[in-house]
Amino acid sequence: MANELALARMGLRERKKFQTRRRLMATALELFAERGFDKVSVAEIAEAAEVSKMTVFNHFAGKEDLVLQPVEEHTRDVAQALRDRPPGESAVAAVRRHYLTAVEERDASIGLDGEPLVVQLTRLIIETPVLLTRAQAALFQSSELVAEALTEETGDPVMARVAAAQLMGTRATLVHENHRRLLLGDPTEEIARDAELLGRRAFDLVERGLGDYATRQP
Repeated sequence: MANELALARMGLRERKKFQTRRRLMATALELFAERGFDKVSVAEIAEAAEVSKMTVFNHFAGKEDLVLQPVEEHTRDVAQALRDRPPGESAVAAVRRHYLTAVEERDASIGLDGEPLVVQLTRLIIETPVLLTRAQAALFQSSELVAEALTEETGDPVMARVAAAQLMGTRATLVHENHRRLLLGDPTEEIARDAELLGRRAFDLVERGLGDYATRQP
């Protein structure tokens, strides 16, 4: 659904570019699944996709980008949501709203797109150390950008980092759960229904503070 909406908003040139990128990604993922990420070259991807090697590099900086570019395109999303929030809305409320909107839209960036290509990409990232490391670096960068946005508002970089760690840690945990269930083959609609409930509970916990959470009983 999200891809269909995105395509509908594109002009002809953008649509062709998008379709070429998808074809290259699909071809690369098929080869990676067959032979392993490290054993496939850009030249082999180009040959399998029936394009020139230069065409691949026109769309992607390198082999890792064929997998991770869609992930890294969302690095600034949460920080931007904070900057764009209306007066009177807290940081927690803004990040909660941003996440729940992504749930409603079944956004692939939070693990709610069951399309085979997306599932295959997710599995490849998790199972390939070099890709997982770079994906984790993108998550760290997202948290840094959130801390930067909060510092600009509050002037307190230490507390901004504390808040960013809580907000982004919560969001990352929720996304990880979506990915876990996606790879298990759970129906997307079922995952999304639970993701909304878990998202509300998780951000409510952040909003209230841990307080007496998990107090050990005598």
